[in-house]
Amino acid sequence: MVFAPGEKPGREPEEVKLQMASRQIVQTAILQAVQQVSRESRRADDRASDSRGRRQLGVRELTKKPDKK
Repeated sequence: MVFAPGEKPGREPEEVKLQMASRQIVQTAILQAVQQVSRESRRADDRASDSRGRRQLGVRELTKKPDKK
C-alpha cells in the first residue's frame, strides 16, 4: 500500500478521504485567491495606463498647432 506524504499507516479510510478533500478545498481556495489578485492587478494596470494615455492625449492637444487656411 502507498501512503501520501504525511499520512501514517493504519488511518481509517474516511479520515484519509476527509484529509484529501480538505487539501483539495485549500488548493482551490488558494488558486481562486491568486486568480483574483491577478485580475485586480491587471485592472489597476489597465486603469493606470488608460489615465496615462488620456493625459498624454491632452498634452498633444494643447501643443497641437492650429491649422492655417
